[in-house]
Amino acid sequence: MSRLWPHTAYEEDQPYGKSILWTHIITRTPPTAAVLGGAIAVGSLTLRKLNMLAPKALSSSFTTSLLRSIGVSTVYTTGLVAIATALRMHGREEIEWQERSWRLLENKGQVECDDFMYGGAALGLLGGVGKKIAWQVRLGGLGAGSLIGVMTYMGWRYGVKNGKWKDEIV
Repeated sequence: MSRLWPHTAYEEDQPYGKSILWTHIITRTPPTAAVLGGAIAVGSLTLRKLNMLAPKALSSSFTTSLLRSIGVSTVYTTGLVAIATALRMHGREEIEWQERSWRLLENKGQVECDDFMYGGAALGLLGGVGKKIAWQVRLGGLGAGSLIGVMTYMGWRYGVKNGKWKDEIV
């Protein structure tokens, strides 16, 4: 998605500064929530297995429980991130929004990571197509897919490409 925004030569000319920054911040929520929700789901299941939590009927599979936890975590994390961003950027001048947005679009690694993350999120969403599943599980699929996309990017850029770009390879 970063590739779709116009990118100027100078940060003070960057259009859509607020939209770019908000889009960047909100789309980082699902992979973050996938880590948090995954940890909560695994911890909860572990405590249930050890009978430290009140046992619930485990009618759903681990995958469904995991995705549901990620989906709910995505909702809460999005709310917290939106409030934090609003507080952080409150009263800032337009040039500050433009400068932050321009730096995001200028960063090759960030743009490439976005490609992998959005691709993973799309595949995660497609995983439940045609099935009658709860919205939490569907949102969890998006979060898990986006996290897998980010991890795939890390493996590609820093494993396969050794952190180097074409113009840096000697």
